[in-house]
This record gives sequence, structure tokens and C-alpha cells, in this order.
Amino acid sequence: MKPQKLLQKPIIVGILALICCGLWGSAFPCIKIGYQLLEIPSDAVGDQIVFAGYRFALAGVLTILLGSILQRKLLLPRKQAAGKIFHLSLLQTVIQYLFFYMGLAHTSGVKGAIIVGTNSLLAILIASLLFRQEKLTLPKLIGCMVGLIGVILANLSSGGIDFDLSFQGEGFVFISAISYAFSSVYLKKYSKDEDPVMLSGYQFLLGGIILTGTGLCMGGRITNFHWDSSLMLIYLAFLSAVAYSLWGILLKYNPVSKVTIYGFMNPVIGVLLSAILLGEGEQAFSLKNIFALVLVSLGIFIVNRFQSKTE
Repeated sequence: MKPQKLLQKPIIVGILALICCGLWGSAFPCIKIGYQLLEIPSDAVGDQIVFAGYRFALAGVLTILLGSILQRKLLLPRKQAAGKIFHLSLLQTVIQYLFFYMGLAHTSGVKGAIIVGTNSLLAILIASLLFRQEKLTLPKLIGCMVGLIGVILANLSSGGIDFDLSFQGEGFVFISAISYAFSSVYLKKYSKDEDPVMLSGYQFLLGGIILTGTGLCMGGRITNFHWDSSLMLIYLAFLSAVAYSLWGILLKYNPVSKVTIYGFMNPVIGVLLSAILLGEGEQAFSLKNIFALVLVSLGIFIVNRFQSKTE
């Protein structure tokens, strides 16, 4: 079976997409552990952006290295790919994470996670309404709504959620989510003519350098590196390299909705792993979290079940 046909099989898409979501979901608690190991305060935005810059620059190096080994040749971008790499780097890495970290400093983690959870819905809307890459159908909307309810439920604390909103807080996080959604659509578009692994590697490298410089200009510094913190940084870079490269390959051969709908799993898995690794909140497999997982799974099923019948 040709690789393209294999990567379009629903079971293969589901397995690979869930691997990506598992890796991205583990980033939630691992970033917090990294902050603890490096003694980065929760309000030190400059330090956090430097940390993100190191992570993504290293992710770029790992992606290029692994891609070159697998393809048995050095992954080098063509001259025509330079603008695409810069564009993806701004959307996926620079704008997304700058606004995310700055916004998170002015909002709660719960509201931030819920807003970030909208990026799957946003990606489908952008792909359908702006880029006309696929049709916007009722099953897609229903699936997204069910998945988003699951994300909200997973992140809802016993005290509920307040509706005080600010542009510097929730507004910035929403800009971050929009930027990520656009990056998914453009990654699919650019992958028609370019290797998605190459695009991933060089956009990470460029974005990481820009983030590091920005964080340093904001007064950020990281000096407390040791074995544990270095290994955590390497793991975070590795998960970004593997997950985003796989995601790009899936987007190359499948509709945006068929892939990005799995993104609703990211914050749910993040909640589960945070409860396990950090001991945050209630038990990982509480009734609330199990129900949230069921809702997200149902949303994914609805979108994929009716994909072939509506397009």
C-alpha cells in the first residue's frame, strides 16, 4: 500500500493523531515541572519566553536531524520555501507562544486552557470558510461543539468559572489560538509542494531563535541548568519535533477537519497527566474527567463518521 493511502486510513490517522495529542498533552505538566527545576517564577514572562525559545530552537535541530537520518539526506529548504518557513514560524511558534505566555499572565489557567481548546474549531472554520479547503458541514460543527464541551468540563474546577474578561488576558490567549489555527491551515497548504518535516524543523529553529531574542530583550534569563532540567528541556523539544512533524504529514494527506478534531484531546490529556504527575486537583480518572474524555471522543467520532458522506 502506498504511504499516501496508508496515511488516509481512519485507523492510522487516529493512532498517529492520538500519539501527537499524547505528546502535546504531556507538555502541560512537563512545562510546569521544567519551571520548578529551573526555578522560573509563574509571573516571570521573560524567563518563560526564553525557556520556550530554547525548547523550540532545539526542537528544530532535532526535527532536521531526525528527518535527515530517516530520509538519508540532509534536509535543506529550497529557495522557494524560505517565505513559507518564515510565515509558519510567525504563526505556529512566535505569535502563538508570545501571546499565550503574555495572556496567561493575566488570566487563570482554567480559562486559558478552555480558550486554547477552541483552536480545533477555529482551524476547521478557517479551512472551510476562508480557504475553501473543504466543506463546512453540520456534523463537523456538532462534533466540534461536543468536543469543546468536553474540554470545558475537563478544565472546570469545583468553584466554576467567572466571566471577567480582559484583552491582555483572555484576548491575548484567543489571539494565540487563532494563530495556531491559521498555522494548521497554512501547513496543509504549503505541504502540497514542500516536505512537512522540513517545514516543521526550520520553522521551529527560526521561531525558537526569535523567541529567545525576544525573551532576552524582556529581561529574561535562565541559568539554573543541571541534569534534570536539561533532560526535561530535551524531552519538551523532542515531543514538539515528533508531534508537529507527524501532524504536518497527516495534514498533507487528509482534510483539516479530519486531523485537527483530535486537537480537543490535548487539554483533556493535559488535565489527566497533570493530575497524575503533579497531583493537581482531583484524581485523574474522576467521573468528571472520564465524562469529558467520552465527550471529546464522541466529537471526534461524529466528525470522522460523516466525513465521507458529506464530502
